[in-house]
Amino acid sequence: MILFAAQDVLAQVFNPAPETPPAADKLLKLVSYLTWFILLSGTLAIMYAGGRFAWEKWSGGSLTAPKQIAGALVGGIIATSAGTIMNTVLGQ
Repeated sequence: MILFAAQDVLAQVFNPAPETPPAADKLLKLVSYLTWFILLSGTLAIMYAGGRFAWEKWSGGSLTAPKQIAGALVGGIIATSAGTIMNTVLGQ
């Protein structure tokens, strides 16, 4: 009898039923807002760097804007693929 009770407890510990966290809807809303903010800031960074690149080209100054464009593109790629990266790292 004690063995059956221990087996039931172990079955519940190692095979829990999936359950939604208490504030999951608010957390998902926050994540969606942050995603939109990241995408907007990346788009604005690329637009700013493109304008600066045109200005540097027109005025004949040193060209540092291509590095900013490349950095914004790499940051955007990492930000938009964060979910896939985390799924790969965590092994889901």
